[in-house]
Amino acid sequence: MLRYAAGDESSRGGIAGATEQRSGCNMTTLRTLRRDIFLYLLVLPGLLYFVVFKYVPMWGIIISFQNYSPYLGLWHSEWVGWAHFDRLFSNPDFLVILRNTLAINALSLLFFFPLPIALSLMMNEIRNRLFKGAVQSIIYLPHFLSWVVIAGISLIMLSESDGIINGLLEAAGFNRVDFLTNADFFWGLLTLQSIWKEVGWGTVIFLAAIAGVDVQLYEAAKLDGAGKLRQMWHVTLPAIRNVIIILLILRIGHIMDVGFEQVYLMMNGAVSEVAEVFDTYVYRVGILQGQFSFSTAVGLFKSVVGLALVIIANRLSKMFGEEGMY
Repeated sequence: MLRYAAGDESSRGGIAGATEQRSGCNMTTLRTLRRDIFLYLLVLPGLLYFVVFKYVPMWGIIISFQNYSPYLGLWHSEWVGWAHFDRLFSNPDFLVILRNTLAINALSLLFFFPLPIALSLMMNEIRNRLFKGAVQSIIYLPHFLSWVVIAGISLIMLSESDGIINGLLEAAGFNRVDFLTNADFFWGLLTLQSIWKEVGWGTVIFLAAIAGVDVQLYEAAKLDGAGKLRQMWHVTLPAIRNVIIILLILRIGHIMDVGFEQVYLMMNGAVSEVAEVFDTYVYRVGILQGQFSFSTAVGLFKSVVGLALVIIANRLSKMFGEEGMY
């Protein structure tokens, strides 16, 4: 009896201790919330944006397994299972669209992604604040131009009949070049447009990361005789390596997204064989023809591939000793 009573007493003590521990944790959480309330309020708009525009619409992916009809509604439309995915993969245009999408993104990853890093390293060496601010403003400006404006500028510059560049080529004794209707130039043209428009804006994150590098590391490198290039290579780049890896993983996750507006504005009949990507295909076949279920199936396929690539890239980064995204 005494043993059982002692056991009951110890169990009651353990329960009481656990209750006190939970109470203490709750108090600590409340104190943390009260202390950082303004930081949480600062995060709230971004959190609401993702909940409302990213997570809530996800229930709509179920129509990719239906022959969705707006008249019948979501719950009364006919269920067809994987029929839309079978149609997508068996379509003779699927491999062409996949090739175009991957090729355009591969060029962007190869040529566009490193440029903001290099530009950030160079801008970090500018010591005149006024000049640095002017350079930043100039290279940021194209980001705020719409793709309609960019396409118009490209037409003015590259038109075979009255384009500025072809006018200069003719004046120099060369033949005019059909930049806009030659399929061989299309992928490169999109890459150059993206670089001109977004390379300056891409430096924002890298400049912020460079600003957080410990100045003492540069001083130590100078004492060891390192010049500017060696300081960039041995101090700056290793210090922002984790930021580069995270942005690279995110970029790989968007490898199936080219950007509808840019491709659609630059596309014409002469380059359609190399210009058709998943975004334009969804618009042409899914939206214009009212095939909402099929277009949703294509979008779901892109999302699944992107998620898989993010997981694989993150795991590879962990294998090579990097922190990764999570």
